[in-house]
Amino acid sequence: MREITLSCQTFTVTSVSSTNPREAVNIVLETVIVQSLWAISSIVIVEMVRDAYHIASHLWAPLQTLHNWHHRAYKKDFTPISAELYSKAQLYNDVPESLAMMGVMALMALLWQPGLWVGCLYGAGFLGGAIARSQGWLLTTDLTHEPGPLREIPGLWRVNRSYHWKHHFDNVNAYYAGHFTFLDKLMGTALSLKNKTVAVTGASGTLGQALLTELARHGAKPVAITTSPEAPFPQSLRVLTWQPGQESELQAALRKVDILIINHGINVHGDRTPAAIERSLQVNSLSVLALMDAFLATVDTPTGAATKELWVNTSEAEVGPAFSPLYEVSKRLTGDLVTLKRQDAPCMIRKLILGPFKSNLNPIGVMSAPWVAKAIVALAQRDIRNIIVTINPLTYLAFPVKETAQSWYFRLFSH
Repeated sequence: MREITLSCQTFTVTSVSSTNPREAVNIVLETVIVQSLWAISSIVIVEMVRDAYHIASHLWAPLQTLHNWHHRAYKKDFTPISAELYSKAQLYNDVPESLAMMGVMALMALLWQPGLWVGCLYGAGFLGGAIARSQGWLLTTDLTHEPGPLREIPGLWRVNRSYHWKHHFDNVNAYYAGHFTFLDKLMGTALSLKNKTVAVTGASGTLGQALLTELARHGAKPVAITTSPEAPFPQSLRVLTWQPGQESELQAALRKVDILIINHGINVHGDRTPAAIERSLQVNSLSVLALMDAFLATVDTPTGAATKELWVNTSEAEVGPAFSPLYEVSKRLTGDLVTLKRQDAPCMIRKLILGPFKSNLNPIGVMSAPWVAKAIVALAQRDIRNIIVTINPLTYLAFPVKETAQSWYFRLFSH
């Protein structure tokens, strides 16, 4: 027994004495780096905890009672209805929410990684702010509820006032995110179509009809804008007629539209006559520009930046061949104009970059129009702003590069 003990003691001493100081430093540095990464990650994790708590506050009655104080506290411009209601909203909603953030992160830090204590401290900052605001102090720290008109479009990755305003006054069962929009994108609650008036041009076409059906399925109020009023539309559907060159006549109607989907177009295939050139440019490019301008002119209300959206079908012809030169030329021009307009647009502009779907214009298309319409709506609900639906993998690689480079080019050399 003594020999075994002595042997063990000798082994322990030898092990410690043989440790290389450089290796010890490396171990310490590695531990610091790993825990630092966990500390940074804890900010994202604790925000996910906050979003989960928020969703639970809409689904579980006990938390719902507390959370309702938050929704009762503000007028439509985010001005507090009263100091008393605002104080109770902070005490009954924000304080318990902060305690939940702290509690979950503290438990995770104790059981998992010490670096997660940073998330607990982050939650403590929210707790201190909520208590202070309940007493009428530090009111300017409530950034997403700052009173006044909405001047920015909803944030893409981070929640801003316009994004959070939509949770209060557009649809309380969507836009749950508190700081990062990841969870809403995952759940498909980053855009609600319920009760939205959505107008679709090219409504008599194959994709137009599929979009009208899909939008109605998600609770929207679709409006058909068409050059073919004789098309067999349902009697309950509102139909507006127009012709290229008459876009300004639609402006009064567009003022009542929340989302305009510009989807019309023609394909003259191999024709390159002067008449074909003029028609392709007029229908696929110039009428689109005129409709964009007519719609963007209606974004002039205090909440228009949050509630209005413009979706434009530019086609994957922006970055690849369509074996129809005039279709490619006119669609690329449209895509360039949309990118240019995005630089200072007063509302959200989404691009629809679609591959070949079967329609009257393209009878050999591979995808079905109803499937394309479902994909468009599903991606829009996840706040994808360049909606690519195609079977061509190169488009998914080429388009983001083209759009990013061109956007920066327009930003640097136009004003």
